[in-house]
Amino acid sequence: MADPEFVLLGDAIWLDFVNTAATPPDARDLLPDPAAYHRWTKATKLAGDLGDASFEEMLRLRAQLVTLVAALDAGRQAPASVVQTINRTLAGSSGTHLLTRVGGMWRLQFTPSQTPSALDAIAVSVAGTLSDPTASVRSCLGVDCTLHFIDRSPDGNRRWCSLERCGQRLHVERRRSSRIPPVV
Repeated sequence: MADPEFVLLGDAIWLDFVNTAATPPDARDLLPDPAAYHRWTKATKLAGDLGDASFEEMLRLRAQLVTLVAALDAGRQAPASVVQTINRTLAGSSGTHLLTRVGGMWRLQFTPSQTPSALDAIAVSVAGTLSDPTASVRSCLGVDCTLHFIDRSPDGNRRWCSLERCGQRLHVERRRSSRIPPVV
């Protein structure tokens, strides 16, 4: 979360991407132009891809991912149109599948033949989240916070995007309100 322009939670690249969309209460789009998108790809250490994909394509994908977050947060299935878009993006990736041993178990792993573009990395991140049965997408319950995150807590009850950003603020507000004497 070192970048002051973008809140990068590190849960998943695609959620960091969705978190740039304009949402109330501030309703400020953090990617209003190609230059901002370029700064975001640098902040997330992704390869810029506006040569391959148009800015409008990027905005359309983000709008679909906002719909996906809403569905997953509500406990619904991923919309078929979003899955089709992700599959179309994944199909354009070139590379090879390799059988690798991880933790004593065999896993099939895709290795790209070139550095993936930002949109490719976002699509892979979405696919990883959707295919992970332990990942639950949630919206932060912090006051005025509109960020999304993946809840991988043991009990599945994480409530804030980050303890430092929203959780501590709630604890401080509760502590303050308990010290204020009631008005008679």
